[in-house]
Amino acid sequence: MIAGMLTRTPLFPPPPAGWCIVGHRGAAGLEPENTLASFARAVALAVDAVELDVQVVEGKLVVIHDDTVDRTTNGAGAVAERKLTELRGLDAGNGQAIPLLAEVLAAVPADVGINVELKGADTALPAAECLRSQMRPLLVSSFDHAELRRFHAACPQIPCAPLFGRWRRVLATAEELHATCINIADRIATPDHITTIREHGFGCLVYTVNDPERARALRSFGASGVFTDYPDRVCRDDT
Repeated sequence: MIAGMLTRTPLFPPPPAGWCIVGHRGAAGLEPENTLASFARAVALAVDAVELDVQVVEGKLVVIHDDTVDRTTNGAGAVAERKLTELRGLDAGNGQAIPLLAEVLAAVPADVGINVELKGADTALPAAECLRSQMRPLLVSSFDHAELRRFHAACPQIPCAPLFGRWRRVLATAEELHATCINIADRIATPDHITTIREHGFGCLVYTVNDPERARALRSFGASGVFTDYPDRVCRDDT
């Protein structure tokens, strides 16, 4: 048995109690996304978990979504072409820096889950090395299913979730990856799709849901939870 496997708690409890509010990139509608301020705001709003995106720069996992820094910082150019010190010197909004994954892990309380999305190439092994000793609730996801497969091979004790923007080979892929959860876009989160996912034994998290009424509907369909930019709007008490 892998050390820690028995003590790590799941990102969301099993049904019927299971319903998880995940702060998308922290609280991306309220603070600069993927910054320590954004994660702190989400935690203050009592989310069950936060979601973030990682890429590798000079061997370090940096928390940023896009391939370039243009949209989210005062800089320009590709993330992969920047030195780590240059990235860290950029303003990611309101004076916030682009954080390292290690900094987020240290800042977010251990009882708050973290969904780490593998965004860049060759993120699987560094993420496995960084996360394997964590006892908090964790979920690792990606649209890059080959990268997710490499992560699972390196760190099978941490649950994985393939991401899907369209309904294509969803169940087969999840089974091949030994996934515990399937994360799907709101546009394909129909009652039939959610029921199919749950009947096959997978959790189902839906992104990105900012309307409380829609979140309530998804819960009634059997979804395990939602990612939201606005944890102040979409909260457990309202759904």
